Amino acid sequence: MVGVGVFNDLSIKQNYLSKRCNYLYPESFFYVPLYRMQLCAPVPIPIICEDVLQNTPNYLGRDYHGSISHTLANNLLKPHPDGAYLVRSSRCANGEFHTLSLKFNDKIHHYKLFYDPKYGLYVREKRYDCVRSLVADGLITMYLELKVPHMLERLPTANYLESPYMTLNKRKLRALSKNHLKNNNYKSSFLTTSGTDDIPLPQQILNPQPPKIEKSHIFKITTFKGLNWCELCGNFLWGFTAQGVKCDDCGMIAHTRCSEKFPNDCVPDLKYLRGVFGIELTTLLTAHGSELPFVLTKCVAEVEERGLQVEGIYRLSGFYEEIDAIKMALDKDGEKADLSLSKYPNINVITGALKLYLRLLPIPLITFQVHPRLIDAIQHKNVDLQISSIIFSLKGLPKAHYDTLMFMIKHLAKVASFSSVNKMTPHNLATVFAPTLIGPPESTDSCIPDITCDILMIETLIVNCNKIFNIDPK
Repeated sequence: MVGVGVFNDLSIKQNYLSKRCNYLYPESFFYVPLYRMQLCAPVPIPIICEDVLQNTPNYLGRDYHGSISHTLANNLLKPHPDGAYLVRSSRCANGEFHTLSLKFNDKIHHYKLFYDPKYGLYVREKRYDCVRSLVADGLITMYLELKVPHMLERLPTANYLESPYMTLNKRKLRALSKNHLKNNNYKSSFLTTSGTDDIPLPQQILNPQPPKIEKSHIFKITTFKGLNWCELCGNFLWGFTAQGVKCDDCGMIAHTRCSEKFPNDCVPDLKYLRGVFGIELTTLLTAHGSELPFVLTKCVAEVEERGLQVEGIYRLSGFYEEIDAIKMALDKDGEKADLSLSKYPNINVITGALKLYLRLLPIPLITFQVHPRLIDAIQHKNVDLQISSIIFSLKGLPKAHYDTLMFMIKHLAKVASFSSVNKMTPHNLATVFAPTLIGPPESTDSCIPDITCDILMIETLIVNCNKIFNIDPK
């Protein structure tokens, strides 16, 4: 019911955790006072109702005493030690509700219980399967707040630069730096020009700087099993449920309050990513140490090799089963996935997979913040002013989005250059890609949105690709 493993008795469980901590952390055990304080917290002692009650709610057990008075509840709890509790019915002007009566610090406390049929009992973000679990977790928090309030107050003031997470983060950034140098393909001949050894090396080789990470952590409330410590302040994550938060992308663990101190420097770890479709773009590229998503580079390579002269390219749809098979292959095998002619002779399933990838991005390639700026930019009648405004607006995109958008627009411009054969003019391509690159509107209005301006904007990007992205035409 509560805690770790199959234990049902909290005292046995606490004894087990104490021995386990001594075994796993023989040195650090003496520096985790929050953990030791948790072991000293009172355990739940349910006061059992001896009467058989009718219509007892299914989320309450034998600790439910029905409609008893405040005074009677106090009298039932007084003879028992801290941790004793019972549940009773109470009434107010708004109707009937359930009250938890709990003895702590030799005083009787009364709390209103909140229940949701979908999530069960809850206190703020925490969820519980029964009252005993709620009491066990609450007693620990109340005990810590009573005994070590100074420690709890200091939690969110921990020094980020000296935190355990930052130490690990530096290792990850160094690894990214090495991958960055490798991906940029620095050759030994470049380092030894003219066969001499006294030529100074480029500054970026002597002191390689890792790529700038500008990505926020994706924190989610998590119930941890076993013993866990906050990676900011280094203190124990106390409690039996929803003890803290964990980042979906890098796995960082922290107290909820401590997590607010972390800047936007998440370094995603591939082991936390499930496939590539539906993964936020900056997260994916940072985790893979690449500049462009391989899904797009592989699909575009196939299209440019065998699809530029196919009539209706990108407009025609392939078979859903084959598109789904490509998606599964790319999610599972990554860059090793086979998209060759022998495997998928119908090029339309390749383009279908490409469009599916863009549609499934949690944040569309042209973000909701930049989209209105681009719409304003294309309203200018003066072409030079229009293009300069577009260039300025695109600077608001995250780097991953900007680079990927430039790659896609350059590709679409190449497809459009064969429009006499494939019948896909810049306007036709813009009609296909406007909802894909921009995504659905944030409005919940059920009316079909007017994407006329979006189509014009994408068409403008394609037609003026070289000027907007400063590409040297070959």
